[in-house]
Amino acid sequence: MSIVAGMDDDAPATPAGPTPEATGHRPVLLHPLIENLQPRPGQTFIDGTLGAGGYVAAFLERLRPGGRILAIDRDPAAVAQARQRFAADGDAVIAVHGNFAEMESIAAANGIGNVNGVMLDLGISSLQLDDPVRGFSFRFDGPLDMRMDGGSGESAADIVNGWSEADLAALIRTYGEERFARGIASSLVRHRADRPITTTTQLREIVERTIPRRFWPKRIHPATRTFQALRIEVNHELESLNAGLQAAIRILRPGGRLGVVSFHSLEDIIVKNALHVSAQNCLCPPQQTHCTCAHRASLLLLSRKAIKPDVAELASNPRARSARLRIAEKLDDVR
Repeated sequence: MSIVAGMDDDAPATPAGPTPEATGHRPVLLHPLIENLQPRPGQTFIDGTLGAGGYVAAFLERLRPGGRILAIDRDPAAVAQARQRFAADGDAVIAVHGNFAEMESIAAANGIGNVNGVMLDLGISSLQLDDPVRGFSFRFDGPLDMRMDGGSGESAADIVNGWSEADLAALIRTYGEERFARGIASSLVRHRADRPITTTTQLREIVERTIPRRFWPKRIHPATRTFQALRIEVNHELESLNAGLQAAIRILRPGGRLGVVSFHSLEDIIVKNALHVSAQNCLCPPQQTHCTCAHRASLLLLSRKAIKPDVAELASNPRARSARLRIAEKLDDVR
């Protein structure tokens, strides 16, 4: 679970050491998540994005006695830390290394069937962001890695040094929503011709030099969007999100609730669309007079608009600024 908005969204324009917000663990939108998911003693929940365990700790207090939480994370370090932190809780917390897109099979392997609630916090964990070795943040000099699951698959350095200029530009433009994507891609190709781009500092400085100073964003570092785009691609985050949302809907029991916290527009659009589709009784074109799709609603949207942090939360944790929470409830099977 994250205290950050996407990737260093509120970091200063020049490198700095860790701030209290970066090193402290503050689960975003925790209180509205609890209010809407309504955990009760004896229930079973899934936290698909364990992180530092902030949601797990808060929900566990309300699930006692007899409740359980299956906590999943792609980062083995987060799982190891959670197992140590919640060791005294025994079987009440089951921490598992895996992808929340596979939560159904993970739940079955741990003797869990349909659950009362599922929560997903899509922000990057402070555990990852504050570790220079992981290569997620431009605030520290470290290897350009960004792999959440500990080293499998293509790294950010592999992409930066191996992809074509056109593909890099498309990636940064699509996943980073960066207006200077073409220029950044051109700079990357030019710099890697002299020597490989292997560190976060190299990448940050290339982006800083490419984007004209007068066009630097006021509230985020100019490298934020490029780092975000690479992280999303390295970890196949949007594909996992689509699969994870459908898995969460299936594993909920009737009356169970799903809460998803997102931090940037690409995530929120996927969440919003998935929930809205699942809340409709027909997906046929509006001009069609009779339904032929046989689609039936499986969710009830509990709020048409995303829930945002209130003034008090923003005052204590400015990095929550871009967070959005969407809530839905599983309908009875007969509906």
